[in-house]
Amino acid sequence: MELSPSAKTKIEKHLSDNKVFLFMKGTPQFPMCGFSGRVVAILNELGADFQSCNVLEDEEIRSGIKMYGNWPTIPQLYVNKELVGGSDILTEMFQNGELKTLLEA
Repeated sequence: MELSPSAKTKIEKHLSDNKVFLFMKGTPQFPMCGFSGRVVAILNELGADFQSCNVLEDEEIRSGIKMYGNWPTIPQLYVNKELVGGSDILTEMFQNGELKTLLEA
């Protein structure tokens, strides 16, 4: 399976329009999985200004983002169009201060 041109276009538009962007299950107000909820809580704790996409509402993006970033799981956080990681990596980066530094840069 390969990334469709329309999925790539949608993903790249989200990333160019937003410095910090989260592909997640659900919304920041109503996360639909614990991992997405954890990442939203971390971003809120840091006061991050971020936008998100509920991949459960768009199957093309849901499967496409995994190929786009070559990362098998959701959520996925991008900062300045670069994949930072998923829940475990972001939790570790939050705990050691790296995520705060990255978001403030």
